[in-house]
Amino acid sequence: MTFTDFQQSLQQESPPSFSDLLSALWWDAKGQWEKAHEIAQDVYTNDGFWVHAYLHRKEGDEFNAGYWYNRAGKSKSRLSLDEEWENIVKALLEK
Repeated sequence: MTFTDFQQSLQQESPPSFSDLLSALWWDAKGQWEKAHEIAQDVYTNDGFWVHAYLHRKEGDEFNAGYWYNRAGKSKSRLSLDEEWENIVKALLEK
């Protein structure tokens, strides 16, 4: 699946068969932060920690986001939220 395909899938009412983390980011893009967070917080991998960090950053909880960026082995993002979301989706699609 390409990034464009992923974006086009946002027109649907439910996500296609994605990994949990891509599903979380799909729900986030649909304005369902709580659902996205519920999914991401149960994925105990560096990628899961990265998505979790992004979601807390989006929420405005910078302290909690910093903790999860650290767990993911990443520096706190200085990109816009949209740019970070895109970078994460593209990275996950490549796996």
